[in-house]
Amino acid sequence: MHVGERFVSAPGKAILHGEHAVVHGKVALAVSLNLRTYLRLQGTASGQICIHLPNIDTFRAWDVAALQPLVSDRKAAGGRCGELDLELVERLRAFAGVAEGSTDSGNMAVLAFLYLYLSGFAGAQTLPSMSVRVWSELPTGAGLGSSAAYTVCLSAALLSARGTISSLLTQPQDTASWSEEELTLINKWAFQGEKIIHGNPSGVDNAVATWGGILRYHAGKITPLSRVPLLRILLTNTKVPRSTKLLVSGVKDKINKFPSIMVPVLESVDAVSRTCELTLREMATAGASAQHYDTLEELMDINQHHLSVMGVGHPALDTLCRLTLAHGLHSKLTGAGGGGCGITLLRPETAQRVAQEAVWELREVGFECWETSIGGPGVLPHCATSLPQGVLDVLTSH
Repeated sequence: MHVGERFVSAPGKAILHGEHAVVHGKVALAVSLNLRTYLRLQGTASGQICIHLPNIDTFRAWDVAALQPLVSDRKAAGGRCGELDLELVERLRAFAGVAEGSTDSGNMAVLAFLYLYLSGFAGAQTLPSMSVRVWSELPTGAGLGSSAAYTVCLSAALLSARGTISSLLTQPQDTASWSEEELTLINKWAFQGEKIIHGNPSGVDNAVATWGGILRYHAGKITPLSRVPLLRILLTNTKVPRSTKLLVSGVKDKINKFPSIMVPVLESVDAVSRTCELTLREMATAGASAQHYDTLEELMDINQHHLSVMGVGHPALDTLCRLTLAHGLHSKLTGAGGGGCGITLLRPETAQRVAQEAVWELREVGFECWETSIGGPGVLPHCATSLPQGVLDVLTSH
């Protein structure tokens, strides 16, 4: 089987509103972040499969013949995707030398790749040789959905190579989009990869990477907003490490200790998310106004104060809010808090000089900062000429 060459990209993720409230049945809004992960899949005649992840300095290669026995007695996947095949996962752990309980990002990325590759081509007469190279604009381990963007790119490329979903691109197209049915399948496969990497993910990250735009998450149900505006932001990584598990536990403890105080806070966070959703819908249908941006800024300020009350603030995040507010810009944390990342809203009239000065000051205190946007497209196939030259150079280098 010759699988040709494919280029795919998928976005990262930020939480606009609703951090921590989601575990208590409240509404959260997750948005696509226009820092993307890019993948090149190239069919070869080498008799090997290999995966190269330059961001995390990982390269692994195997003979296809050594992998064939792992799936030769298994039923054909045929594009179906059910529960995670734990037996196959354990076989692959042993094959790749990945210890049970390992959290090493390279090992888990390799394990997810092998699982999706073998599951996707199960039932084929022979496993195809291929080379896969993945490079990301997203920092790893920062709560921005880098692993989900990775598994979504893998799923889309492998399903397309198998012929389970369409290849889409014909010259002279630069890019295209898959059907809703195909996107649903990509998302299901990517979720299996996320389970391998994270154990028990919510499914929000891979859904954002698949559909893009803005998604509403409530009581386990994920609903993409049909029309959304594209918003300019600054994304800041404070580089302060944090434990999501400990932060979530701390919020639960505070709710149990002070229910009469904290439950109303959660209700207010829910109201912020719902008000933001209504505002974004108005902006998408009636056009954005200065009043809409005023509302978004106020909601960001309110939500940031809520999160501090919930105990997931951090002095580094306070510094982010203080420095950007000095330039008339409004910021809030995104994700678990306790450090990590924050987003800053840029209005359409915000001068480039103002944004650049804010970025310079944030970098001066040791933060990483990028100007980007939220609400852009999800997973996309590309032709080589549609990729930024720097990205193409990385993906085609050896």
